[in-house]
Amino acid sequence: MIHITPVILCGGSGTRLWPLSRTGFPKQFLCLTGDESLFQQAARRLTNLGSADIQVAPPTIVTGEDHRFLASEQLREAGIEAGCTLLEPVGRNTAPALTLAALAALENGGDPVLVVTPADQTVAHPAAFAAAMQQAVVEAAQGTIVILGITPDRPETGYGYIQVQSQPAAGHDGTESTKDTEGKNAIYPVQRFVEKPDSATAQSYLNQGGYYWNAGMFVLKASVWLKALEQFRPDILHTTQAAWAGRSTDDNSAAQFVRPGKTEFTAIPAESIDYAVMEHCPGSHFPVKMIPLAAGWNDLGAWDAVWNVLPKDDNGNAHLGDVLTADSKNTLVHASSRLVSLVGVTNLIVIETPDAVLITDKSRSQDVKHIVNQLQTTQREEHALHRKVHRPWGWYDSIDEGGRFKVKRIQVKPGASLSLQKHHHRAEHWIVVTGTAEITNGSKTILLTENQSTYIPLGEVHRLANPGSISLEIIEVQSGSYLGEDDIVRLEDTYGRN
Repeated sequence: MIHITPVILCGGSGTRLWPLSRTGFPKQFLCLTGDESLFQQAARRLTNLGSADIQVAPPTIVTGEDHRFLASEQLREAGIEAGCTLLEPVGRNTAPALTLAALAALENGGDPVLVVTPADQTVAHPAAFAAAMQQAVVEAAQGTIVILGITPDRPETGYGYIQVQSQPAAGHDGTESTKDTEGKNAIYPVQRFVEKPDSATAQSYLNQGGYYWNAGMFVLKASVWLKALEQFRPDILHTTQAAWAGRSTDDNSAAQFVRPGKTEFTAIPAESIDYAVMEHCPGSHFPVKMIPLAAGWNDLGAWDAVWNVLPKDDNGNAHLGDVLTADSKNTLVHASSRLVSLVGVTNLIVIETPDAVLITDKSRSQDVKHIVNQLQTTQREEHALHRKVHRPWGWYDSIDEGGRFKVKRIQVKPGASLSLQKHHHRAEHWIVVTGTAEITNGSKTILLTENQSTYIPLGEVHRLANPGSISLEIIEVQSGSYLGEDDIVRLEDTYGRN
């Protein structure tokens, strides 16, 4: 029996998919294709890899502190059992992230095969994905490092490439593993990894053959990764081990949150899996093999890639939400909150959210990051948060704002509560719309139901909780000299926030 641990790398902010993807709610948590988020799709693909010979453990998630509740809640919604969630205090790229996962996998004894994938990709044919991954798992169980490659269908400059040797490698049983003339499920020795090319070089790769897109999916035993890292980047290994030794664990949460030591983790060199290890492996004691993945893979790195994977009408238009068009072709419209209309346009992308609208030529969708850079430089909130902000207890939607007032719609999940808190600069009025509210207001605790209201004076210690079995919804009216989200002094918090 081969034991595998899926590892989902769930960092990144997806700036090229702004304004739908933002720092506080990045693209891996969005439902861009189908009814599940990219993260949920990745978790479901990996948990479906089991067979008579392969046993799958709950997935290990590597993400940031700010996204821990998004990840655990989306797994709960999908009905997928969570393993441990490793919380990076700062971003240090994928090599330290995988090292944390390997150290966690070895913690309880054994040496599982790690199936490592990003959280923000799509696969159109899950059965083909599972078949290729299961073959990779069998190879990796023998100590091989296996990477999945995508046969290129265009001269793509946005991906790194894998050059393979011309003949397939022998399988672990000594037989050639090629199954058909197209190379499906072949196992090729990797000759070298190459960087993202210019267009002429990418075209030459396509013409020459033997080059595959690097999908960023790796299959290898936990001990093999640590040994390879020890050889090629011992500085990353030793600093990550120090951070792991200084870890703490939230034992009271539904998900097991593991936090490496912040000071030690901050000292880890930032590096990718490819740069740290994979590019050094060909010709070393850690050879790499590649299996072509023919499963309708797509890396949704920009809006043109989203257009590629969505269903389209006869004019090539892919539309989500309330959209009307006339005489328009090859457009993508994502309407979140209102009617969007197009007349007489071609190759246009329009992304509408309640607080921002993006319009770009489809060929320039990679340049959306420049808008995000401007938002960050000018410290505008639209780069980080949507108008509707998700929290572990529910969500709030800032529906109106003016001089010295702000109006929010707040929903609290059954059994959940906000932190015990106070504000230095604002008072709050609460009106219950649906459900039952348990309100701590100073030394008093009261219950309010539909159409009842209360007032929280400036500086008063207070808490909002939902003791009922249905969602609680209230309207909050804030008034005061400063209404920023940082005017919250948390005295107690169920979710371990400061």
